[in-house]
Amino acid sequence: MLPTDIRAAGHAGVVNYVSLSRPGSSFGAKPITLPYARALTAAGLVIVSNYQYGKPGGTAPSDFTRGYPGGVADARTAWQLHTAAGGGRSAPVFFTIDEDIDRNTWNTVALPWFRGINSVLGVQRTGVYGGIDVCQWAIADGVIGQSGIPGYRWAWQTKAWSGNRIHPAAVLYQRVVDTASNPGPLVGGSRVDVNDVMARDCGQWNFHP
Repeated sequence: MLPTDIRAAGHAGVVNYVSLSRPGSSFGAKPITLPYARALTAAGLVIVSNYQYGKPGGTAPSDFTRGYPGGVADARTAWQLHTAAGGGRSAPVFFTIDEDIDRNTWNTVALPWFRGINSVLGVQRTGVYGGIDVCQWAIADGVIGQSGIPGYRWAWQTKAWSGNRIHPAAVLYQRVVDTASNPGPLVGGSRVDVNDVMARDCGQWNFHP
């Protein structure tokens, strides 16, 4: 997707993958590269980093199911790809829980994964993507960092599994989720998700050199 098309569609930035594509999947700019990051910046777009390799029902299982050792490995991969593309040295990476989980699954499976991520990146460079409950649990358990804007945390909340509620500490809110039954808007010929920026510091690279 051309950065100029993204800008022309009225968007201020992108959330870009710092993870590899799953076998059998084909995503543009996954992972983000240094030339593409430079083109985005030249077009006046900001960049936020997100890690997601596995997916429910995909060719690789959800990342969080791999527990503490998986968190260590995922954080190392994410940071290598993030820095290779020119990502800010103090910028967070948002790690994805792309399904509806309960508190027991959080406590016994996802939380250890985040502890593994923290052991590599530290809490301040760790963010979460998920529904409102996942965001709240991550905040309460102290595994995600703080925005430079008081009261906000590195929580990127999706509208899915959130019951029309928005967490007051979320820095990003995924308002449009592109699905087959509810397609997102077209940008440069591709369907996209749309996120609202809830805090001026949402983890974008240029704020965290």
